[in-house]
Amino acid sequence: MRRRLEVLVVDDDFADRKIIRRTIAEKALNVNVVEATSVDDGLEKLREQRFDVILLDYKMPNVNGIEMVQRLRARAGLGSVAIVMMSASESEELAVACLEAGAQDFILKSELQKLNLERAIVHAQKRFELEHKLHQNYLDVKHIAEKDPLTGLSNRHHFNQLMSVLIPKDGSASGDIALVLLDLDNFKFINDTLGHDAGDRLLIEFSTRIKNQLRRHEGFARLGGDEFAVILTGIKTAEQAAMVAQRIHTALLAPIALGETELSCNASVGAAMYPLHAKTKEDLVKFADVAMYAAKRAGKGQIRVYDEMMHKDFSRQYDIQVGLKQHLQDAAFGMHFQPVVELHSGKQIGYEALLRWPDIAQHFVPDEFIPVAEKNNDIHAIGEWVINHAIAQLATWQKRIDFDQFIAINISPIQLQSEKVTDYIIERAEYYHVKPENIVLEITETALFEHHQIIKRSIESLSAYGFKISLDDFGVGYSSISHLINYPINIVKLDKSLFKMDESEEKRLSIFEALAGMLKRLNMTVVAEGIESEEQFKFCQRLNIDHGQGYFFAEPVAAQQIESTWLESA
Repeated sequence: MRRRLEVLVVDDDFADRKIIRRTIAEKALNVNVVEATSVDDGLEKLREQRFDVILLDYKMPNVNGIEMVQRLRARAGLGSVAIVMMSASESEELAVACLEAGAQDFILKSELQKLNLERAIVHAQKRFELEHKLHQNYLDVKHIAEKDPLTGLSNRHHFNQLMSVLIPKDGSASGDIALVLLDLDNFKFINDTLGHDAGDRLLIEFSTRIKNQLRRHEGFARLGGDEFAVILTGIKTAEQAAMVAQRIHTALLAPIALGETELSCNASVGAAMYPLHAKTKEDLVKFADVAMYAAKRAGKGQIRVYDEMMHKDFSRQYDIQVGLKQHLQDAAFGMHFQPVVELHSGKQIGYEALLRWPDIAQHFVPDEFIPVAEKNNDIHAIGEWVINHAIAQLATWQKRIDFDQFIAINISPIQLQSEKVTDYIIERAEYYHVKPENIVLEITETALFEHHQIIKRSIESLSAYGFKISLDDFGVGYSSISHLINYPINIVKLDKSLFKMDESEEKRLSIFEALAGMLKRLNMTVVAEGIESEEQFKFCQRLNIDHGQGYFFAEPVAAQQIESTWLESA
């Protein structure tokens, strides 16, 4: 048996309501009719009872029928009732307006006594059911489009929509907003070593812990991979933003159990504020990203709130990254050479090849761009350019003059982690017909602490082929005597930071003297870096140090100046 249809008639005209009741009775429809005489009365009855269909008069006192439709359709789920609008007017524009407002059908009051009423009720119900299904499908698709399937958080698309609502382009945002970006430290390593299932569980736990630190209305999104965003409202100072970031950060410190494995995981956190730091949505996102980048550079598990100096540093780093790739493509880097002098005779015996940024308006020094190149893995291509250019220059000098001096080439620790660098150096030396003993490969001690076995094999292979190995910057950082024993090192360069002649630095000079003596006893060739005065020069001579370089002899210059100043007079 079919369920009885519940119909609400909202009409202030008693005669029209009576016609509707009589028509329904004559058709023997299984319908229960409830009457309301005004929009407010109708809304009150809708709160008290569920209806399937509303027959609604357009022309009502105080509030018309269209306004009632709009109120109903503003409810969640489209409102749960089908609506047939009624009017004495035959205006097509009115009929269209009723349908656009959300009604399923429109019927003239003059046709209430005909079959049209039954048809209108049935069709309105069917249309509403179809509209409801379409709307539900839309909501399902919208959910898929806006939610991250793993964590259930908002995704990047929904995050951007929310930011657009909070900070419209017309600048009409109300209130203060803080954006906090979080990036999981070492997530790639965890994913690679424990597998993607473990990585997914870590992300879920990570998002749950953050969610527990937030108020219900605060936006929280997974932007992709291991990057998350939190949108905070009502934050007026950078200190408040930092406090929330710290609260989130602290919640992540407790170990996370993944099966039998327990991990300690942390995040780099950056925050920026609107309108304190940024005036647009785009700038807010960019500045929070700058702060997160600064947190990463400061080390793992750090928090940074944006400031102007941070942005300048980020912009400089970005310019370096872009410039590195462009200058590599154009082969536009420069190379300078600094003479290395035999201290007892004062004669030049070789040259250190030093990479230089192109001679353009925006200039960076090696201490700035080399770390960026190492971080971005551009160092392999740059290193090959340096090796090729330096060995080619050595070959040119050997052909033009009776040149039996050496070229020293700096090799990055990152390069040595790839065994390909060994083959490349040997191949270039053979290609240019240069004797390996005329090439000194300079490495820093930091290289010997990373990927120990790979680097050890590379250095031993290069030494066995005949290249000389020089340990650069010795005496600073993690200097270790064991490296002098375990690696085939021929030359040791004492770092210039040990080489200050100030009387207050007597202890430093004593260390310098002791290191020089020890290295001589080990039959190492000792080079003093950073000689800048005659006093330093004579001090090194008294210590019987073999070689020296520094501004006292010459600053690094281009190959043409080396040829005119040093080689022609040699």
